[in-house]
Amino acid sequence: MSTRQRLSSLGITPRKSLGQNFLTDPGIARAIVAAARIDPGDLVIEIGPGIGALTQFLAQQAGHVIAIELDQHLIPALQAELRHPANLTVIHADALAVDYNTIRQTIGADVCPIEAPVRVVGNLPYYITSAFIRRLLESQLNPALIVLTVQMEVAQRMIAEPDEMSLLAVSVQFYGQPRLMMRISPSAFYPQPDVDSAVVAITPYPRPLYARASSVFALARAGFGQRRKQLRNTLASGLGITREQAEGILLASRIDPARRAETLGIDEWITLASHYDAQG
Repeated sequence: MSTRQRLSSLGITPRKSLGQNFLTDPGIARAIVAAARIDPGDLVIEIGPGIGALTQFLAQQAGHVIAIELDQHLIPALQAELRHPANLTVIHADALAVDYNTIRQTIGADVCPIEAPVRVVGNLPYYITSAFIRRLLESQLNPALIVLTVQMEVAQRMIAEPDEMSLLAVSVQFYGQPRLMMRISPSAFYPQPDVDSAVVAITPYPRPLYARASSVFALARAGFGQRRKQLRNTLASGLGITREQAEGILLASRIDPARRAETLGIDEWITLASHYDAQG
């Protein structure tokens, strides 16, 4: 039975408002799970399980799976399709509102030890990708690996290098190292999206690259606020400082004030933040 037929038999119609595109290719599902490198004792947090295309394979490999699903109509179907595995906990919640600092408490230490490594896997609705990644990486969950299926364009922005950087690239690369794992055709989903998708694996750093992340992102937001303008102008405007002050911070960081935000690498944003913080 095809995914379309299964959804129909369950009385489920994909909801465009929730960005629902169900993965239909079990071979790709297995490849995504393999990319997560799950060990038997791991805790896996899955975002947007749908009717279990990934969940069935995650539950076979992980110590426990917490699946977060926004659409309450899918939850009974998900549990029925998977026949209620003992190591699966389904939470009806918005992935953007979940407290990832305390999510382990949902299942208790007797079910999954507090020291169990965490891996996050998800087929994200395109419209929540940026916000979710930032929320997750800023939490204290400390995942060992994050494997996400996202829009191809978003994946390319996440792994971008200087000259093509974006605020999303800075947001991801400040916290971890992203790698493009595979490209997925629209034909692997139902309904088919309009664009290709991609699987990205993010390996978070064991500790922050710079203690004051807020300074890095204040500068990055200011820098990318007016992409076509030079940094001396965008930082002055975005930070509410004078052009001379912005130039002074840039020169102290050995960054040409005439450069634009997309040309800076993570190390340069951190250097810039350190001199910005030194100004008080």
